Amino acid sequence: MMFLGIDSQVVGIIALADTVKPNAKQTVAELHKMGIEAVMLTGDNQRTAETIAQEVGIDRVLAEVLPEHKARQVKKLQEERKVVAMVGDGINDAPALAQADIGIAIGTGSDVAIETGDVTLISGDLRGIVTAISLSKRTMRTIKQNLFWAFAYNSALIPVAAGALYFAFAQTGIPSGLHFVLGDYGFLNPILAAAAMAASSITVVSNSLRLRRFKPAKLAG
Repeated sequence: MMFLGIDSQVVGIIALADTVKPNAKQTVAELHKMGIEAVMLTGDNQRTAETIAQEVGIDRVLAEVLPEHKARQVKKLQEERKVVAMVGDGINDAPALAQADIGIAIGTGSDVAIETGDVTLISGDLRGIVTAISLSKRTMRTIKQNLFWAFAYNSALIPVAAGALYFAFAQTGIPSGLHFVLGDYGFLNPILAAAAMAASSITVVSNSLRLRRFKPAKLAG
C-alpha cells in the first residue's frame, strides 16, 4: 500500500496486489492429482504469500526469502529427500533454477532464467508444467517398455542363435520341419536371425512412435 501526500498531509492511498497467473489454481490441482507437493518460494511477506497460496491451493509457503537465499531453500528441500522442480521467471530465480533437480523457466521471463532452466515454457502458460510432467512420465514408460522387450527378445533368441538347441537335438537330430530354421546342427538360420533383429528394431521404433499421439490433458475450469 502506498500513501500520496502533499505538504505532510495524506491526500490519497494506492493499494497494490499481486495477481495470480491464469490457470494457476487448476495447475496446482492437477499437480496434486499426480501426487506432487506444491511449495511457494517467494520474497513477499508472509501474509501476502499465504493469501495467494490459499487462493490457488498451494501446500507449503516459504516467504520473505531473499533472492540470494532461494537456492539455499531449494537445497534444504533436496536434503529432505525430495526431487525438486523449480519454476521461475526472474533474474533472482536463476540460482534456484540451477540448484533444483529440474529447472522450469517461464518463456515470458528474463533471459537469465531461460538460459538457466532445463525446460522453458515458451508461452508462459502454467499448464505447460502439467504437460511437461505427463509427457516425461509417458516417455519414461515407453523407454522401460522398449528395454523390457529388447532384453526379453535377445535373452530368448541369442542362445538359440548360439546353438543352445544343439544339445537338445544331439541324439535325435533336427526334425525335418525345423531344418530351415535350425539347419542340421541346431543353429539359427543367419537369414532368420537377421530378420529377427530387424523385427526387434521395428518393434522398438514403432512403440516409441506412439508418443506422437500424446495430447496435453485439458484442465478443468
